[in-house]
Amino acid sequence: MFYIKIKEIKNSDSNGLISKLNDLELELSKEKQKIKSTGVASKVVKSREIRRTIARIKTILSQRGVSV
Repeated sequence: MFYIKIKEIKNSDSNGLISKLNDLELELSKEKQKIKSTGVASKVVKSREIRRTIARIKTILSQRGVSV
């Protein structure tokens, strides 16, 4: 669920995207907490993909004129 293709994002409705955005932001905070607690940055790639997917969703929502 971390990587969502751009076609899927564009075909989703705004409410669905907002809920996915909230889920991804929660997952990102959990990943950051894991990295802080262990001190090992082994999940950097996973965090990066989550951040990029969040950026994709926010971009599409802003193009649609929906404020987040």
